[in-house]
Amino acid sequence: MAYTDDWESLMNGVFGAGGKLKFGGAQPQPEKPQPEKPAGSGLPDLNAALLEQQKQLDELLKQQNARLKAQDAGVQTALEDSRRMLRDMEADGLLAKGTADTKPEQLGSFEGLAAEVKKTVLGQDAFVDSVVRAMRRPFVLGTEGAAARNVILLWGAPGTGRHFALAETARIMAARGLLLSDRMAVMDLTLYPDPGAEKLFLQDLYAALHAPGEIVVFEHYESCHPGFLRILSDLAVKGSAPLSSRYLVNKEGILVEAGTALAPGAVSRIDPCGKYLIFFSRKGREALADKFGASFVAAVGDVCQTAPFTPEALAALAAQQLNALAQRVHSRLGLTLTAGAEVRDYVAAQCSKEKGAEGLADCCERIFRALSEYCLQTDAKLSGTVALTAAPEGLQFALNGAAPADLFSLLPAAYTGAVEQIRAELDALVGLAPVKEYVFGLADNLQVQQRRAAAGFKTASLSMHMIFTGNPGTGKTTIARLVAKYLKAIGALKGGQLVEVTRADLVGRYTGHTAPLTNSVIESALGGVLFIDEAYSLYRGQQDSFGLEAIDTLVKGMEDHRDELVVILAGYTKEMEVFLTANSGLASRFPNKIEFPDYTADELLDITAVLAKGKGYRLAEGCTFPLLGYYKRRQALDSRTAGNGRLARNTLEKAIFNQSRRLIAEPAAPLDLIQPSDLEFEE
Repeated sequence: MAYTDDWESLMNGVFGAGGKLKFGGAQPQPEKPQPEKPAGSGLPDLNAALLEQQKQLDELLKQQNARLKAQDAGVQTALEDSRRMLRDMEADGLLAKGTADTKPEQLGSFEGLAAEVKKTVLGQDAFVDSVVRAMRRPFVLGTEGAAARNVILLWGAPGTGRHFALAETARIMAARGLLLSDRMAVMDLTLYPDPGAEKLFLQDLYAALHAPGEIVVFEHYESCHPGFLRILSDLAVKGSAPLSSRYLVNKEGILVEAGTALAPGAVSRIDPCGKYLIFFSRKGREALADKFGASFVAAVGDVCQTAPFTPEALAALAAQQLNALAQRVHSRLGLTLTAGAEVRDYVAAQCSKEKGAEGLADCCERIFRALSEYCLQTDAKLSGTVALTAAPEGLQFALNGAAPADLFSLLPAAYTGAVEQIRAELDALVGLAPVKEYVFGLADNLQVQQRRAAAGFKTASLSMHMIFTGNPGTGKTTIARLVAKYLKAIGALKGGQLVEVTRADLVGRYTGHTAPLTNSVIESALGGVLFIDEAYSLYRGQQDSFGLEAIDTLVKGMEDHRDELVVILAGYTKEMEVFLTANSGLASRFPNKIEFPDYTADELLDITAVLAKGKGYRLAEGCTFPLLGYYKRRQALDSRTAGNGRLARNTLEKAIFNQSRRLIAEPAAPLDLIQPSDLEFEE
């Protein structure tokens, strides 16, 4: 650079090319004996030369420092511009978050990566270590061609951080340049339950393997058709999966059937494309072997399991969630949020078996929505500090030192149905005391569990699948309809619909038709009650392969959707006992067996009166004795074929028909009164 040349010229001018001190601009000469000068005669010349050289040196040093400062400022500006550009790319999703702040020594290195992940993924240190080790494995062992980079199983209870840990690991790896992108393609394997979904499965699999990013995630392999699992197994074990048909890739990158074996460029197999193949599950290696086989399990490079959260970990997670909530409240609502240790412990207690740590996030989301509702109740802009406190009955809040008030009461009341109306409807049913007691007990249990959750105690889920046994006309279908509405009303179900089916709705007409048909019925009932009348007809012996397939599919659907579905089976008592032996897991999934007793003659009389009132009629007093006698005879003869409640309905309908004929002859007679002469009995 220019200042370097100036500096060298100055030094040579002062010391000479050989490094010896010289004066002025004269060239060095060989030393000769000189006559002795008077003392002090050369000092003024020497001092003047040194001063002049010092001035020149100082000026050059100033220029050099100015150039260095300008250069440093330019470098810093360039660095800031680069970081700004990287942050913009992060915001646009083109780079993983954190790339702009990655230290140079971390680029291309796994050193300290697990520790960095643990800063955000709390309470799962061993799991994080195993995930980072799984992602690092191909960097150590190497991979060949388009084979899978690694096959990994991440399993554990819901809400234990499996997905978040993987996402954070991928994000930091991408920021360090260990991955090209932190994007992940996700396949939900519940979408491919039967052979009819083959084309959709292959198209989605091809798209996932060719999508941006280096990670393909597979969810819910337990619900996937076995034929498609074999394709995934081939990807892991053999490095490619052959296709039964030839396909072409259209301009949108979608597989379409070639239609001819001679089509140029046809695809005859699917390759893993060097991706990580990652399977999520609630179950471990043994369940994986049951579905995929031993060869697939042997090809799995790493099995990573989350652990239950310790109380200390939950407290740390709750503090993390509350800190994020405080930032959100400040940025969106303009309020400063404060909360003590008791609030942290309240949030930590929202961890449940069903939701895991997601319960903590849900709780903080409810807090934010409640505070937002408070801000929406006034037009004035609120400011200051809102303090949260925990009380036995729940969370309270106070703005700027005001009296504490219940927080969640600010939320709009969710629609739960007319609980009292449905309860009154159940109460009005004649008889069925044991059935009513059980149904009302469900509500009591749910209310107690909700109180335990609010107080920070663990909750216990209750299986609500039921078997209704009894003769025809004992009210099984009526009770099932009211149970669906009641479970919705008390908050046990989201939908509350009742889907009524029989064997014909579940069992297909040809091979491969039953499972998708049954799954379709299950999907329609999610959030409500699936009521299968005459359920024993699904099992006609071990030779009935279609019926057995429907039962197996039903059992699996109940397991996969245990928090979203209540199944009620109805049928005759003896036949239902045989039916429960059709599948080894069937009886254990129906702990609630409710016997519907036959109606007594007195109850049938009451049912007749209730039905008459509903139709705008009334029974004359003279009808009581003949009706009681008739009902006693029929029930004693054969209550199973008599019809129970249907007997009362049929008897009333005949009486109404006979009354209309009588009124033609007696125009002045009351239009709503059923007389004994209108009754007609079948013996």
